[in-house]
Amino acid sequence: MRFLLGYGSCGIASGADFVLEGLNEVLSGTEYSVEKVGCNGLCFAEPIVEVIDDNGNSTLYGRLNKDSAKALAESVLNGNLPEENKFTSEELNFLNSQKRIVLSGCGKVDPESIESYISFGGYNAFKKALEIGSDKIIEEIKISGLRGRGGAGFPTHFKWQSAKNSQSDEKYVVCNADEGDPGAFMDRAVLEGDPHRVLEGMMIAGIAIGAKMGIIYVRAEYPLAVKRLQLAINELREKKLLGENILNSGFSFDFSIMMGAGAFVCGEETALLASLGGNRGMPVTKPPFPAQKGFRKQPTNINNVETFANVSWIIENGGSAFAEMGTENSKGTKVFALAGRVKRGGLVEVPMGITIEKIVFDICGGIINDAEVKAVQMGGPSGGCIPKDLLSTPIEYESIAKTGAIMGSGGMVVMDENTCMVDMAKFFMDFTSKESCGKCVPCRIGTTRMLEILERIVDGKGEESDIDTLIELAESIKVGALCGLGNSAPNPVLTTIKYFKDEYLAHINEKKCPAKKCTALISYTIDESLCKGCSLCSKKCPQNAISGEIKKPFAIDNEKCIRCGQCIIGCKFGAIKIESGVK
Repeated sequence: MRFLLGYGSCGIASGADFVLEGLNEVLSGTEYSVEKVGCNGLCFAEPIVEVIDDNGNSTLYGRLNKDSAKALAESVLNGNLPEENKFTSEELNFLNSQKRIVLSGCGKVDPESIESYISFGGYNAFKKALEIGSDKIIEEIKISGLRGRGGAGFPTHFKWQSAKNSQSDEKYVVCNADEGDPGAFMDRAVLEGDPHRVLEGMMIAGIAIGAKMGIIYVRAEYPLAVKRLQLAINELREKKLLGENILNSGFSFDFSIMMGAGAFVCGEETALLASLGGNRGMPVTKPPFPAQKGFRKQPTNINNVETFANVSWIIENGGSAFAEMGTENSKGTKVFALAGRVKRGGLVEVPMGITIEKIVFDICGGIINDAEVKAVQMGGPSGGCIPKDLLSTPIEYESIAKTGAIMGSGGMVVMDENTCMVDMAKFFMDFTSKESCGKCVPCRIGTTRMLEILERIVDGKGEESDIDTLIELAESIKVGALCGLGNSAPNPVLTTIKYFKDEYLAHINEKKCPAKKCTALISYTIDESLCKGCSLCSKKCPQNAISGEIKKPFAIDNEKCIRCGQCIIGCKFGAIKIESGVK
């Protein structure tokens, strides 16, 4: 019998340490112990324990605390699998509808044990790569159709071949783990849950291009990922799988970790390279491309975490097996971080070609409170908002691009009918303008001007001509910005105007927020038929905007009201309503 405890950042934040205490109190002195694993993607039900019996049968339990963990362990030791806290068949659809390659080890292997990774076939692909050599590796990657999983989906084999062809005795493999999109946590989960898979992919890339050094550029905000990466590297050295003449193959390789300061722009490869060199993270024009002149002005191959995490599977199983999954131009699987208004949020890995709709409803169970879905934001600040009537769009690079969004690294934020799309556009533009490196005028000034216009609109001070100005500015930024992040910064605004122009017009012409979210364009009222005159709302109000007599309906002075919502929280009778428009 095995007890696997999800011990990634999400599990720990949800109380995994208390669950560990409860399990250990019961299991101490028995033949069983708790195995700490990474996040299995079921973030909506953390903390999670997987019980695996001697026949390999698995049962998942979620939403545990110390007491329920103790009860679980006691029941299992007594030969019973309790129903309490057990995942329902509907919840298990979250896993059953997935196809896992990148995430196959997350929640299964001990991320702090190389032996655990090896027991799952780890480093077999690396040994095979040493045998088949550079040309065959790149050929298999080409056959697989693997495209970079960090942005626009550039063919991986082409980057590797370019770096291989560049003549130099000093080459580098760089992993871009600078995961800066709001709501994205794919890279963190993989690095925390299965770090050896990423390292193995980088080592194979090293054989392919002729590099001797791998560098992981990771966010300093990911301390657990950094810790487990360093442990994994130390284990590799102890196993003599790093260093000079590995396994007497003639191939030498080593790793170093570089922690970034969290600047969003450092997700762009040339800005990342500048940061690696100790300079301010700012992009430069291409060519030359990193494959010709990258880190230390030497040939450098850069891929992100998910791209490298696919490599060992492709080498071990063959490029054609990978290519059998997905569509003609988008092969394999894709990992997404599902957040927002879905019932079951977390990490999913699905075959390319599946529709957005299938992910939202079949895997994630639909919208909280069975509300109507309104849009799905894909690609983070560089992405766009895909409306409800386009959710049948398949997950493939070109199809997503046609909507105005991008695949990006895999962030997916689901919005319901209560989301204000103008405010959502403002949120992303606020992020982009603050994160601009400031090097080029279109991005530095253009995003700031766009943000100012959006702020005026949500404050009820916009004009209809502002929409045309936003589009004009957006197109100028797309054409004139120096890097890909700047080029794509206007996407959230352009897509919300394209698909939700009526909301912009309501804000501008009617001075109303249809979603009732923009505080300057809503008002609070008290339903006299529901108000009991208890005065709780009045006591909660920081502006003294609510008055009345006990046991008689109270009233709100909207001149004083700041729409903080404290009165709604305080009212036990649901008497306070939000109305679109200002009174």
